[in-house]
Amino acid sequence: MEFKQLRAFLTVAETGNVTRAADMLNLVQPAVSRHIKLLEEEIGAPLFERARHGMVLTEAGQSLVGYARRAMLELDRARAEIAGAATDDIGGLVTLGLLPSTVDILSSRLVAALAASYPGIRVRVAVGYAGTLVQWLTSGEVDAALLYGAERSADIQTTPLIEEALWVIGPPESPLRPEQPVTLAEVSAHKLVLPSAPHGIRTLVEHACAVAKVTLNLSAETNALSVQRSLVLGGHGLTILPPIAVAEDLQARKLTGAPLANPNISRTIVLALPVHRPTARHVRCAIELLVQESRNAIETGLWPEGRWLGA
Repeated sequence: MEFKQLRAFLTVAETGNVTRAADMLNLVQPAVSRHIKLLEEEIGAPLFERARHGMVLTEAGQSLVGYARRAMLELDRARAEIAGAATDDIGGLVTLGLLPSTVDILSSRLVAALAASYPGIRVRVAVGYAGTLVQWLTSGEVDAALLYGAERSADIQTTPLIEEALWVIGPPESPLRPEQPVTLAEVSAHKLVLPSAPHGIRTLVEHACAVAKVTLNLSAETNALSVQRSLVLGGHGLTILPPIAVAEDLQARKLTGAPLANPNISRTIVLALPVHRPTARHVRCAIELLVQESRNAIETGLWPEGRWLGA
Protein backbone atom coordinates (compact mmCIF):
# COMPACT_ATOMS: atom_id res chain seq x y z
CA MET A 1 0.00 0.00 0.00
CA GLU A 2 1.51 3.33 -1.07
CA PHE A 3 0.78 6.86 0.10
CA LYS A 4 0.05 7.99 -3.45
CA GLN A 5 -2.67 5.34 -3.64
CA LEU A 6 -4.18 6.56 -0.39
CA ARG A 7 -4.03 10.17 -1.58
CA ALA A 8 -5.80 9.24 -4.81
CA PHE A 9 -8.40 7.26 -2.86
CA LEU A 10 -9.12 10.16 -0.48
CA THR A 11 -9.35 12.68 -3.30
CA VAL A 12 -11.84 10.55 -5.22
CA ALA A 13 -13.80 9.98 -2.00
CA GLU A 14 -13.98 13.75 -1.39
CA THR A 15 -14.83 14.75 -4.96
CA GLY A 16 -16.90 11.72 -5.96
CA ASN A 17 -15.36 11.94 -9.41
CA VAL A 18 -12.18 10.45 -10.90
CA THR A 19 -11.76 13.26 -13.44
CA ARG A 20 -11.96 16.01 -10.81
CA ALA A 21 -9.62 14.03 -8.58
CA ALA A 22 -7.10 13.72 -11.41
CA ASP A 23 -7.20 17.48 -11.97
CA MET A 24 -6.60 18.16 -8.27
CA LEU A 25 -3.72 15.67 -8.14
CA ASN A 26 -2.18 16.85 -11.45
CA LEU A 27 -2.46 13.33 -12.82
CA VAL A 28 -4.12 11.79 -15.85
CA GLN A 29 -7.38 9.98 -15.22
CA PRO A 30 -6.03 6.45 -15.99
CA ALA A 31 -3.32 6.95 -13.37
CA VAL A 32 -5.88 7.74 -10.67
CA SER A 33 -8.01 4.77 -11.72
CA ARG A 34 -4.91 2.57 -11.58
CA HIS A 35 -4.12 3.72 -8.02
CA ILE A 36 -7.66 2.87 -6.92
CA LYS A 37 -7.56 -0.52 -8.62
CA LEU A 38 -4.23 -1.46 -6.98
CA LEU A 39 -5.54 -0.38 -3.60
CA GLU A 40 -8.72 -2.42 -4.06
CA GLU A 41 -6.62 -5.46 -4.99
CA GLU A 42 -4.51 -5.06 -1.85
CA ILE A 43 -7.51 -4.48 0.40
CA GLY A 44 -9.37 -7.35 -1.22
CA ALA A 45 -12.65 -5.50 -1.62
CA PRO A 46 -14.13 -2.83 -3.92
CA LEU A 47 -13.84 0.66 -2.42
CA PHE A 48 -16.26 2.46 -4.74
CA GLU A 49 -19.48 1.80 -6.56
CA ARG A 50 -19.65 3.44 -9.99
CA ALA A 51 -23.02 5.19 -9.71
CA ARG A 52 -24.82 7.40 -12.21
CA HIS A 53 -23.75 10.62 -10.49
CA GLY A 54 -20.20 9.62 -9.58
CA MET A 55 -18.14 7.41 -7.32
CA VAL A 56 -19.84 6.27 -4.11
CA LEU A 57 -17.92 4.68 -1.26
CA THR A 58 -18.73 1.05 -0.45
CA GLU A 59 -18.84 -0.15 3.13
CA ALA A 60 -15.18 -1.13 2.84
CA GLY A 61 -14.37 2.29 1.40
CA GLN A 62 -16.13 4.04 4.27
CA SER A 63 -14.09 1.99 6.73
CA LEU A 64 -10.83 2.84 4.99
CA VAL A 65 -11.44 6.61 4.84
CA GLY A 66 -10.74 7.23 8.53
CA TYR A 67 -7.56 5.15 8.53
CA ALA A 68 -6.33 6.76 5.31
CA ARG A 69 -6.90 10.28 6.62
CA ARG A 70 -5.00 9.54 9.81
CA ALA A 71 -2.13 7.98 7.85
CA MET A 72 -1.87 11.04 5.57
CA LEU A 73 -2.11 13.35 8.57
CA GLU A 74 0.78 11.55 10.28
CA LEU A 75 2.84 11.82 7.10
CA ASP A 76 2.13 15.55 6.88
CA ARG A 77 3.08 15.94 10.53
CA ALA A 78 6.35 14.09 10.00
CA ARG A 79 7.27 16.13 6.92
CA ALA A 80 6.55 19.44 8.65
CA GLU A 81 8.38 18.46 11.85
CA ILE A 82 11.45 17.14 9.99
CA ALA A 83 11.57 20.27 7.84
CA GLY A 84 11.53 22.41 10.98
CA ALA A 85 14.24 20.32 12.65
CA ALA A 86 16.45 20.60 9.58
CA THR A 87 16.52 24.41 9.89
CA ASP A 88 16.82 24.48 13.72
CA ASP A 89 13.51 26.34 13.82
CA ILE A 90 10.45 25.24 15.74
CA GLY A 91 8.15 23.93 13.07
CA GLY A 92 5.66 21.25 12.22
CA LEU A 93 1.97 20.62 11.71
CA VAL A 94 -0.37 20.98 14.68
CA THR A 95 -4.11 20.30 14.67
CA LEU A 96 -6.10 22.01 17.40
CA GLY A 97 -9.74 21.29 18.17
CA LEU A 98 -12.14 24.07 19.15
CA LEU A 99 -15.81 24.16 20.07
CA PRO A 100 -18.15 26.01 17.67
CA SER A 101 -18.86 28.53 20.42
CA THR A 102 -15.17 29.44 20.84
CA VAL A 103 -13.74 29.19 17.33
CA ASP A 104 -14.74 32.68 16.15
CA ILE A 105 -13.18 34.44 19.12
CA LEU A 106 -9.94 32.40 19.16
CA SER A 107 -9.01 31.17 15.68
CA SER A 108 -7.88 34.46 14.08
CA ARG A 109 -5.94 35.56 17.17
CA LEU A 110 -4.26 32.17 17.47
CA VAL A 111 -3.20 32.09 13.82
CA ALA A 112 -1.79 35.63 14.12
CA ALA A 113 0.11 34.74 17.30
CA LEU A 114 1.61 31.62 15.71
CA ALA A 115 2.67 33.53 12.60
CA ALA A 116 4.41 36.13 14.76
CA SER A 117 6.11 33.75 17.21
CA TYR A 118 6.56 30.48 15.28
CA PRO A 119 6.30 30.99 11.51
CA GLY A 120 7.47 27.40 10.97
CA ILE A 121 4.35 25.95 12.62
CA ARG A 122 1.43 25.07 10.36
CA VAL A 123 -1.88 25.02 12.16
CA ARG A 124 -5.11 23.25 11.34
CA VAL A 125 -8.22 24.26 13.27
CA ALA A 126 -10.77 21.46 13.64
CA VAL A 127 -14.24 22.44 14.85
CA GLY A 128 -16.54 20.01 16.64
CA TYR A 129 -18.66 19.44 19.71
CA ALA A 130 -17.04 18.03 22.83
CA GLY A 131 -17.83 14.36 22.17
CA THR A 132 -16.43 14.59 18.66
CA LEU A 133 -13.29 16.38 19.88
CA VAL A 134 -12.67 13.59 22.41
CA GLN A 135 -12.94 11.01 19.61
CA TRP A 136 -10.49 12.99 17.47
CA LEU A 137 -8.05 13.28 20.36
CA THR A 138 -8.23 9.55 21.01
CA SER A 139 -7.78 8.63 17.34
CA GLY A 140 -4.89 11.07 16.83
CA GLU A 141 -6.70 13.35 14.40
CA VAL A 142 -6.31 16.26 16.84
CA ASP A 143 -3.24 17.10 18.95
CA ALA A 144 -5.04 19.15 21.61
CA ALA A 145 -8.47 20.66 22.15
CA LEU A 146 -10.54 23.04 24.20
CA LEU A 147 -13.74 21.29 25.26
CA TYR A 148 -16.33 21.03 28.02
CA GLY A 149 -15.06 19.74 31.32
CA ALA A 150 -18.08 17.45 31.55
CA GLU A 151 -16.55 15.12 28.96
CA ARG A 152 -14.70 12.17 30.54
CA SER A 153 -12.33 9.69 28.93
CA ALA A 154 -9.49 7.53 30.22
CA ASP A 155 -7.56 8.44 27.08
CA ILE A 156 -7.34 12.20 27.71
CA GLN A 157 -6.02 14.44 30.48
CA THR A 158 -7.66 17.79 31.13
CA THR A 159 -6.71 21.09 32.74
CA PRO A 160 -9.52 23.53 33.67
CA LEU A 161 -9.04 26.93 32.05
CA ILE A 162 -12.29 28.90 32.02
CA GLU A 163 -15.62 28.92 33.81
CA GLU A 164 -18.48 30.75 32.14
CA ALA A 165 -22.14 31.25 33.00
CA LEU A 166 -24.94 30.18 30.67
CA TRP A 167 -27.44 32.82 29.58
CA VAL A 168 -30.92 32.81 28.16
CA ILE A 169 -30.63 34.26 24.64
CA GLY A 170 -33.46 35.74 22.61
CA PRO A 171 -34.28 38.13 19.76
CA PRO A 172 -33.75 41.86 20.40
CA GLU A 173 -37.45 42.50 21.04
CA SER A 174 -37.50 40.05 23.97
CA PRO A 175 -37.44 41.54 27.50
CA LEU A 176 -34.14 39.83 28.38
CA ARG A 177 -31.53 42.19 29.82
CA PRO A 178 -27.97 41.46 31.08
CA GLU A 179 -28.63 43.20 34.40
CA GLN A 180 -31.83 41.22 35.10
CA PRO A 181 -31.22 37.49 35.76
CA VAL A 182 -34.08 35.10 35.00
CA THR A 183 -34.96 31.78 36.60
CA LEU A 184 -35.45 28.44 34.90
CA ALA A 185 -39.08 28.54 36.01
CA GLU A 186 -39.53 31.83 34.13
CA VAL A 187 -37.77 30.40 31.08
CA SER A 188 -40.12 27.39 31.09
CA ALA A 189 -43.01 29.69 30.15
CA HIS A 190 -41.41 30.25 26.73
CA LYS A 191 -40.63 27.97 23.80
CA LEU A 192 -36.98 26.94 23.66
CA VAL A 193 -34.49 25.94 20.96
CA LEU A 194 -31.81 23.73 22.52
CA PRO A 195 -28.85 21.64 21.36
CA SER A 196 -29.65 17.99 20.74
CA ALA A 197 -28.67 15.44 23.40
CA PRO A 198 -25.99 14.47 24.36
CA HIS A 199 -24.56 17.96 23.76
CA GLY A 200 -22.72 19.27 26.85
CA ILE A 201 -24.96 22.31 27.33
CA ARG A 202 -28.08 20.16 26.95
CA THR A 203 -26.78 17.87 29.69
CA LEU A 204 -26.13 20.81 32.02
CA VAL A 205 -29.58 22.29 31.39
CA GLU A 206 -31.40 18.97 31.86
CA HIS A 207 -29.57 18.35 35.14
CA ALA A 208 -30.50 21.84 36.40
CA CYS A 209 -34.12 21.27 35.36
CA ALA A 210 -34.25 17.97 37.24
CA VAL A 211 -32.90 19.60 40.41
CA ALA A 212 -35.28 22.56 40.11
CA LYS A 213 -38.21 20.31 39.08
CA VAL A 214 -38.80 22.40 35.97
CA THR A 215 -40.02 21.11 32.59
CA LEU A 216 -38.94 23.10 29.55
CA ASN A 217 -41.08 23.66 26.47
CA LEU A 218 -38.95 22.69 23.47
CA SER A 219 -39.90 23.91 20.01
CA ALA A 220 -36.82 22.54 18.21
CA GLU A 221 -33.50 20.76 18.77
CA THR A 222 -30.37 20.99 16.64
CA ASN A 223 -26.73 19.92 16.68
CA ALA A 224 -25.57 23.07 14.82
CA LEU A 225 -24.92 26.39 16.54
CA SER A 226 -25.70 28.29 13.33
CA VAL A 227 -29.15 26.66 13.13
CA GLN A 228 -29.77 27.34 16.82
CA ARG A 229 -29.00 31.03 16.24
CA SER A 230 -31.15 31.22 13.09
CA LEU A 231 -34.15 29.66 14.81
CA VAL A 232 -33.94 32.17 17.65
CA LEU A 233 -33.66 35.05 15.17
CA GLY A 234 -36.63 33.58 13.32
CA GLY A 235 -38.80 33.81 16.43
CA HIS A 236 -39.05 30.08 17.14
CA GLY A 237 -38.03 30.41 20.77
CA LEU A 238 -35.36 31.41 23.25
CA THR A 239 -32.19 29.40 23.73
CA ILE A 240 -29.56 28.78 26.41
CA LEU A 241 -25.93 29.42 25.51
CA PRO A 242 -22.73 30.88 26.92
CA PRO A 243 -22.56 34.54 25.77
CA ILE A 244 -19.34 33.89 23.84
CA ALA A 245 -21.29 31.72 21.39
CA VAL A 246 -23.18 34.79 20.14
CA ALA A 247 -20.85 37.56 21.35
CA GLU A 248 -20.93 39.53 18.09
CA ASP A 249 -24.74 39.33 17.90
CA LEU A 250 -25.06 40.56 21.48
CA GLN A 251 -22.67 43.43 20.83
CA ALA A 252 -24.52 44.38 17.63
CA ARG A 253 -27.88 43.98 19.44
CA LYS A 254 -29.09 41.43 16.95
CA LEU A 255 -29.73 39.24 19.99
CA THR A 256 -30.16 39.99 23.66
CA GLY A 257 -29.69 37.90 26.77
CA ALA A 258 -29.84 37.55 30.52
CA PRO A 259 -27.98 35.39 33.06
CA LEU A 260 -29.71 32.33 34.45
CA ALA A 261 -30.38 32.33 38.17
CA ASN A 262 -32.01 29.97 40.64
CA PRO A 263 -30.15 27.91 39.72
CA ASN A 264 -27.07 29.44 38.13
CA ILE A 265 -25.72 27.20 35.35
CA SER A 266 -22.11 27.36 34.20
CA ARG A 267 -19.77 25.29 32.07
CA THR A 268 -16.04 24.73 32.40
CA ILE A 269 -13.72 24.86 29.39
CA VAL A 270 -10.68 22.59 29.72
CA LEU A 271 -7.51 22.02 27.77
CA ALA A 272 -7.50 18.35 26.74
CA LEU A 273 -4.47 16.32 25.68
CA PRO A 274 -4.11 12.64 24.79
CA VAL A 275 -2.68 10.46 27.55
CA HIS A 276 -0.98 7.81 25.44
CA ARG A 277 0.68 10.01 22.83
CA PRO A 278 3.75 12.25 23.40
CA THR A 279 3.33 15.97 22.80
CA ALA A 280 5.96 17.25 20.38
CA ARG A 281 7.79 20.53 21.01
CA HIS A 282 6.00 22.45 18.26
CA VAL A 283 2.64 21.21 19.54
CA ARG A 284 3.52 22.41 23.06
CA CYS A 285 4.41 25.84 21.65
CA ALA A 286 1.06 26.06 19.83
CA ILE A 287 -0.80 24.97 22.98
CA GLU A 288 0.95 27.66 25.04
CA LEU A 289 -0.23 30.30 22.58
CA LEU A 290 -3.76 28.87 22.54
CA VAL A 291 -3.91 29.13 26.34
CA GLN A 292 -2.39 32.61 26.23
CA GLU A 293 -4.91 33.86 23.67
CA SER A 294 -7.76 32.35 25.70
CA ARG A 295 -6.61 34.25 28.78
CA ASN A 296 -6.12 37.44 26.77
CA ALA A 297 -9.70 37.15 25.48
CA ILE A 298 -10.97 36.99 29.07
CA GLU A 299 -8.80 39.84 30.35
CA THR A 300 -9.71 42.16 27.47
CA GLY A 301 -13.43 41.43 27.71
CA LEU A 302 -13.64 39.65 24.35
CA TRP A 303 -14.80 36.50 26.17
CA PRO A 304 -17.93 37.76 27.95
CA GLU A 305 -18.79 36.23 31.32
CA GLY A 306 -15.64 34.12 31.29
CA ARG A 307 -13.64 33.60 34.53
CA TRP A 308 -10.04 32.43 34.23
CA LEU A 309 -9.24 29.25 36.19
CA GLY A 310 -5.80 28.47 34.79
CA ALA A 311 -2.47 29.32 36.38
